[in-house]
Amino acid sequence: MNTEPDSLTIGAFAKAAGVNVETIRFYQLKGLLATPDRPYGSIRRYSGADVARVRFVKAAQRLGFNLDEIGQLLRLEDGTHCSEAAELASQRLDDVQAKLADLTRIEAALSKLVGECHAHQGNVSCPLIAALHCR
Repeated sequence: MNTEPDSLTIGAFAKAAGVNVETIRFYQLKGLLATPDRPYGSIRRYSGADVARVRFVKAAQRLGFNLDEIGQLLRLEDGTHCSEAAELASQRLDDVQAKLADLTRIEAALSKLVGECHAHQGNVSCPLIAALHCR
């Protein structure tokens, strides 16, 4: 099998990028990845640049960017639009900070309820169950 950097089959491409073939096709459908031409009587071939692009998408997803935002980042990829990319990242950071604040409130509420549960003994009403009924 030919695995030259510019001659990867879709299966070899998916393996090199660490995803499955369906992910490649999905990214193509979403416009995040170009579908290469199919030479007459042959199969499509992918390049190392395609592998790098999929890895970029996966890295952006791990940072919490959705596919639409990743598409915007890819359009800004030439490096001349750093302020626009920074604005997208700033929006993502605001979202993450809001989620962290929510999680901190959830942690405090659950910690309080668990503590109340441990403090009650016998056949009394469970503070956790009672609190959930009140909400």
